[in-house]
Amino acid sequence: MFIETGTKIGQESWLVDSMHLGRAVRVDCYLAGALSPETSLLLINDGQDLSRMGFAGILEELQQRAAITPLLCVGIHAGPERKMEYGTAGRLDYQGWGAQADAYGRFVFEELLPRVRREYQTPEFREKVFAGFSLGALSAMDIVWHHAQEFAKVGLFSGSFWWRTVDKSNPAYNEATDRIMQDEVRKGKYYPWLKFFFECGTEDETEDRNGNGIIDSIDDTIALMDELVKKGYDRERDIRYLEVPGGRHEVETWGRVMPEFLIWAFGK
Repeated sequence: MFIETGTKIGQESWLVDSMHLGRAVRVDCYLAGALSPETSLLLINDGQDLSRMGFAGILEELQQRAAITPLLCVGIHAGPERKMEYGTAGRLDYQGWGAQADAYGRFVFEELLPRVRREYQTPEFREKVFAGFSLGALSAMDIVWHHAQEFAKVGLFSGSFWWRTVDKSNPAYNEATDRIMQDEVRKGKYYPWLKFFFECGTEDETEDRNGNGIIDSIDDTIALMDELVKKGYDRERDIRYLEVPGGRHEVETWGRVMPEFLIWAFGK
């Protein structure tokens, strides 16, 4: 049962015993507004970071301003095998990370979503959106891209879109073809209903592997957006890109951007 903890946002946590992941997965749930078929669902990877960014307070402020439609948010806590569970399903990075990404996707669709529907007696939602931070953003993008019929939008904060099949120190590394998510989009289909929100800070990192004066995280994010545009998405209508001056690869920066994402995704 949802309880109020100093805000008007209902909050509760529970565990999902996952056969696919072989562990109990904690989820933190936040409800802004009343549950109904008009309520949207937001899944968030790295949900353990939401309390640190004051997520309930962000939701409350937006709800008080009537800035967003009714919303159920489910923050999925990462486990000890985060680098294995988050990634691109069926395609490991050059270090062997992401080996359980397929299992994580099955957890989401076969264990988590059925439990959410049972817990809240809401068989259908107005729309479903997935978001994540860093490696969790890569996972969210991969899941949405390969299950586009299930989602309307995706929110990607400091996404790990460097994920690649060849080490950048390898002379054979080809930036144009070896980054996995960009290649997945290039080879995928066009899903006209999907919308994409990207955030990247100018101080997300310091690496600049190609020496063009732009940090890799921004380069990789822009490259992914470019592939989406080539696929048929309109850069103004379908893609929102927020580059944060001084923004870092940290919860504080993501928390500052979160209200803008929520209004973009669920604004009235």
